[in-house]
Amino acid sequence: MNVTLRQLRVFQAVVQQRNFSRAGDVVGLTQPAISRCIRELEEQLGLQLLNRTTREVAPTEAGRSLAGKLDRLLDELELALLDVQGMASMRRGKVRVASSPTLSANLMPACIALCAQRHPEIQLVLLDRVQQDVLGSVRAGEVDFGVVIDPSTPDDLHCQTILREPFCLVCRSDHPLTRRKSVPWQALTGEHLVLLDHASGSRRLIDEALQQQHAAAAVVQELSHPTTVFRMVEAGIGCTVLPALAVSASELQGRALQVCRLRPQVERSVMLVHRKNRALAPLVTLVWQLVAEVAGDLPSAL
Repeated sequence: MNVTLRQLRVFQAVVQQRNFSRAGDVVGLTQPAISRCIRELEEQLGLQLLNRTTREVAPTEAGRSLAGKLDRLLDELELALLDVQGMASMRRGKVRVASSPTLSANLMPACIALCAQRHPEIQLVLLDRVQQDVLGSVRAGEVDFGVVIDPSTPDDLHCQTILREPFCLVCRSDHPLTRRKSVPWQALTGEHLVLLDHASGSRRLIDEALQQQHAAAAVVQELSHPTTVFRMVEAGIGCTVLPALAVSASELQGRALQVCRLRPQVERSVMLVHRKNRALAPLVTLVWQLVAEVAGDLPSAL
């Protein structure tokens, strides 16, 4: 039998994602390469591991049995290899971190710079992805840990809150709401909103706040990046609600926009996450602590 670690990693990703294309995105392979790995693994084992339909990919009974044991086995193998190579105790190497776009732009640059200054022997590699892909990368073991907004289903993850920040209203400077020192959420009733789409970790929290505060606003555009949102607001298409990190002075410099406090204050939690069944290597722990330190030192955006 000649089963490879790559084949097992690919199988693990397919079972988790239930889709060959998404699994390919997680492990960095094309869909044909994913299909070939699965076919070769099934041939080596002499068993069909996956049922393939036009809508999804689901494990067979044999596939479920293998998948149930695979996470622990791969983790133990990886730790054993690290121990053999002596990397578990070394302070030199590469640490991979995934984070969502707002955090990648407004938190991680300072972390990477401080890591290079304080630990020049460590290479901090950042993967900039939407929140669901960050969580997928963490669960698949593609990265050492992730920086995310409070995930709704973190049962399989160890989470540490490193920052709580409020949501803010951003309007054109000539908008009537900017005359107030702070704006109640209910004042957004009847307003047009330009919001980040549901790939953002913040969107779920914004929708919940609007509903809980009985703010019946109309969402007229849903976009994937804050810079595009700012352009839409500048053009007069609507206002927006964004987390404080996204509305720093540097982000708004040169724009005819104004930031207002929303009341009552609604916050999002920024968290570091890693798999519960995976102990962090000392090298990774150094970077984990460094990111938490930088987040704790961030000045308020308002």
